[in-house]
Amino acid sequence: MKKCSNPDHPHCTCWVTPGESSCTAGHSQAASAPTSYDLLTAVRSARSGPQTPAATQAAGEMVANYATAMRSSGARPQLHISGFDPRAAGGRQTLKMELRGMPQDCAPQLAIHLQSELIPNGASRQQFSRMLQGGWRPLFVEFSSRGKEHGQYQIRAEILSQAAGQPTRKWECTFVILVPRLDATLTDIHRIFLSTHKNVRVMADDASIAHVAAQGGASMDIDVTARNAGIAHLDLGAPQGKVDMGFTTIAWDEDLIEIDLPHAGESHPHPSTAASIVNAAPEGGAQRQIRLFALEDCVLGRHELVDPEADVLLTHFGENGQDTGGLTRRLSGRHAVIRRGKQGFEIEDVSRYGLLLDGVWPGKHKPVPLRQGMRIEMSASIKGIVVLTVSAVMPHGVILHRLDHGAPAECFYLLMPDTHPGYPMPRFAAAPNAAALPLIMHHSGGFWHLDQLTGKETALAPSASLERLSRLPKHTRFASEPYPECWIIRTGSAGQHGTLPLHDMQTA
Repeated sequence: MKKCSNPDHPHCTCWVTPGESSCTAGHSQAASAPTSYDLLTAVRSARSGPQTPAATQAAGEMVANYATAMRSSGARPQLHISGFDPRAAGGRQTLKMELRGMPQDCAPQLAIHLQSELIPNGASRQQFSRMLQGGWRPLFVEFSSRGKEHGQYQIRAEILSQAAGQPTRKWECTFVILVPRLDATLTDIHRIFLSTHKNVRVMADDASIAHVAAQGGASMDIDVTARNAGIAHLDLGAPQGKVDMGFTTIAWDEDLIEIDLPHAGESHPHPSTAASIVNAAPEGGAQRQIRLFALEDCVLGRHELVDPEADVLLTHFGENGQDTGGLTRRLSGRHAVIRRGKQGFEIEDVSRYGLLLDGVWPGKHKPVPLRQGMRIEMSASIKGIVVLTVSAVMPHGVILHRLDHGAPAECFYLLMPDTHPGYPMPRFAAAPNAAALPLIMHHSGGFWHLDQLTGKETALAPSASLERLSRLPKHTRFASEPYPECWIIRTGSAGQHGTLPLHDMQTA
């Protein structure tokens, strides 16, 4: 049943039974889309009755009309939350979350990030996936209120849509979960909950008082709904027949507010394809230089101050520090190339002296896929000139660490240019030293820091403050060149690169 909806009689409180064109006071009712009760009744009738073409067509038309009405009504994006039980045993809760009214042009997978004191570790990340029917697969979030002080706790939800070729879109909402006192009754809990939440489906509408009384009858199906702290009284005194009563759980809808984000393709404040992150006081095995490269083909080769042939400039590190001569001269100017191939990231030997992959020479001009933990030795004839390991293979790049005496000096990010890995980023294999590093990506022409917990992107530039970024120590700055400790002169390209020398090359 529903109340009178005649616009000429807005104060009429008479009820309209399903299927009637006027209320009990005689006010005509406008035709409306069928309710969920009507849909269920039609489906039940089609299943229980004879499967005639007319019955099947009638049920199909009702469902189609309902879908058309929902599309034309311009439904707002909402997060439907259900299954909340404040008196759950041990405080263990499982919330069911469903997306409703989301735009059809958003990504097929939407990331949701939840933050609250109730959630383990303070945050949770999951993904909504679109179903074949067009809706979204619901998610379940578990937490426990055991040991928490009674009161209201906020849960902040962020939903992110990221897809290749589409602008990033973000929706937010914040809702409140009640942790009751141990001696609170169910009536107290519902009263507090109804006073602090809107759109709560329990038993009445718009703070009105609904009284439903029934006498007699063999079968009745009554759907009573409450919104905005409404109060309802249900009195069933049927002397015969069977009465089935279903008690509703606490559920509600939260409007999702879309937040404006920078559109894809927006220029980076400091565009570059090579840079570095400098740690002035490395501790605990951290590297002094994190060198960043975003190139389709990244060339590894010998360090030269004038017209180097490579992008990643490698030198030999001995017991006494860095040695730009000696064994460094046994590296080719173009020693190896790392690129993204059909089977992922791969390395190719293009040198005169060869290289060893896990102790085996792969052959010249024969690309080999990189894998996490692979050992790369620059030279097949002399051991220990430069020894690298693949510490992480990410969806958008690889991380290389040194295994020789140069391990404290530098490590390398070799990234695909203008490639966003998506959020949350797919899981990838990483060694502990790589897992402790910040998540860096390159898109819109420059380098970005991605917070894996919140999904926040921060543009990296010399003027940017890095103190509050995750996995970056305090004494860290962003340099616009991959080798800021020395001058690199490229007469054949953009001229002179680098900054004034900060350290002697022998002791850097």
